[in-house]
Amino acid sequence: AAEMVAFGKVIVALAMLCSSMTSVSAFRSTISTRGLSITRRSPSIMPSTRVVGAGGAQVRMMASAPKLTTPSELLDEVDVFIFDCDGVIWKGDSLIDGVPAILDKLRAAGKKCFFVTNNSTKSRKGYKSKFDGLGLEVDAEEILSSSFAAAAYLEQTKFKDTGKKVYIIGEVGIKEELDLVGVPYIGAEDFKGMEPDMGKVGKVDVDPDVGAVVVGFDRWINYYKIQYAQLCINEIPGCQFIATNLDAVTHLTAVQEWAGNNAMVGAIKGCTGQEPTLVGKPSPLMIDYLEFKYGIDKSRCCMVGDRLDTDVLFGVDNGLKSLLVLSGVTSEEKLLSDENKITPDFYADSIVDFYP
Repeated sequence: AAEMVAFGKVIVALAMLCSSMTSVSAFRSTISTRGLSITRRSPSIMPSTRVVGAGGAQVRMMASAPKLTTPSELLDEVDVFIFDCDGVIWKGDSLIDGVPAILDKLRAAGKKCFFVTNNSTKSRKGYKSKFDGLGLEVDAEEILSSSFAAAAYLEQTKFKDTGKKVYIIGEVGIKEELDLVGVPYIGAEDFKGMEPDMGKVGKVDVDPDVGAVVVGFDRWINYYKIQYAQLCINEIPGCQFIATNLDAVTHLTAVQEWAGNNAMVGAIKGCTGQEPTLVGKPSPLMIDYLEFKYGIDKSRCCMVGDRLDTDVLFGVDNGLKSLLVLSGVTSEEKLLSDENKITPDFYADSIVDFYP
């Protein structure tokens, strides 16, 4: 029960960080009764097709994903589209062809669009600048990032009151979001290029006031940072281990995939034996925030992404429709293979297929 109440408080924190609220207490009492948790989880191996079984229980069964050939089958059933960014809207710093026109058409048709990214390298402010630089008109309120979710989690669990600080493996996005909630931190780019003393009596000294290690994507990950993290988690009593996301690969450039944050998280898991608290997709934290703030009907929402184990699973596990695009990391072959057990409602080459 305490864990469910804590989850509800985190959703309220997300809302309060974005803008002032008028019915926080009402939402708190509602969300605290739900059987939800954002704590440690592994990607589901269950497929997404849901049927009603005996006694009305929902069961998931194997099914092949249909390709979107008649867009109205999706568009007529959806009021809100939630888009991943990397691999859906852009790759690296390059827009995917046709995306601006499709977003314009969706909005003209009365559809609400949100952009929810697991990439923690930027804050919401940083992502707003990226959208602007790519010529996309997106309101700051329509953007949610895992760096934002990590800060909200720490704020509402009253981490600041402990007098502790956060050690960051990650980049400026996490720092900027922690600054907004007044949580002190060390690490990130400040530890770039640092090397541990591995001489005969060498060691790494850590700050004993670290109370949480937040691991986000870090292009300058090094052995010093990993050693610092494992010492904090293994040797400082009560030190938390928080992961912004578990994406296997990411889009640093438009021409190939690059190792994602799961490489960084996996390194820390490997040397501590601990599982992290996950705040990004497929955790329900951000969809429950959107449901609270905007009153959206989740049954008329569609998660659009390029990853099965984060984007599609986010939709499946949280009662949304889901569509996988092949413009990112997942191939049609992988989607339709016997080994894949996570199935979207539809798949398409890209979101351009919404209005062919």
